[in-house]
Amino acid sequence: MTRAETPWRATILTLYPEMFPGPLGVSLSGDALARGDWSLEARNIREHGLGRHRAVDDTPAGGVAGMVLRCDVLAAAIDAATEPDDSRPRLLMSPRGRPLSQARVRELSAGPGALIVCGRFEGVDERVIAGRGLEEVSIGDYVLSGGEIAALVVLDACVRLLPGVMGKAQSGIEESFEGGLLEYPHYTRPRDWEGRPIPEVLSGGNHGAIARWRRAEAERITAERRPDLQAGSNQAGSKSITGPSRS
Repeated sequence: MTRAETPWRATILTLYPEMFPGPLGVSLSGDALARGDWSLEARNIREHGLGRHRAVDDTPAGGVAGMVLRCDVLAAAIDAATEPDDSRPRLLMSPRGRPLSQARVRELSAGPGALIVCGRFEGVDERVIAGRGLEEVSIGDYVLSGGEIAALVVLDACVRLLPGVMGKAQSGIEESFEGGLLEYPHYTRPRDWEGRPIPEVLSGGNHGAIARWRRAEAERITAERRPDLQAGSNQAGSKSITGPSRS
């Protein structure tokens, strides 16, 4: 079946479904959503809360500060959002998760979609992470108020790689992280601005020289700003690129 017949499907479990689609409802992702290239369902975890007040959290075992999302409540929300044959990965946005990488984004975008759990409070009961096979994912070494913003980041990164969303497939290749390097500098008109001209090599029409310049600039910028990326790229072996471009 084609992608159009089986659109990439995102399900979000959150206490604040009104936060979606948010910025994903405009620009390229919004257009793709309207076309049916992908679908988005935001489900309220509180629908499975307990008692008259639909409680979803409780005090943490061991007596530390804050509250913890209950395993029984979250498991019920996950079970209600998935079918027995649902093969989508189940992600939990968490600052202790594995850092999101462009390689993982490509894997996710090539699959059927994702179910994303947005944590709140101090976190979620550890038992539901194991019991429902949640993959913890981080978008950076900092703490957010909840996982919703992080989920939007994951969705944006995946949706833009879906066929037809960006128009030219090359746009998704010539970017930071795609070749293990940061992206080379970009220029456009005017040719000279405040005494800063466009590098001459970009105006000469020599595509081989342009490719070599871009590679050298990508390596220079990566060495200056993210030497960890360059080290990883070197360990994996030399990669040919036409251009490069974590709660």
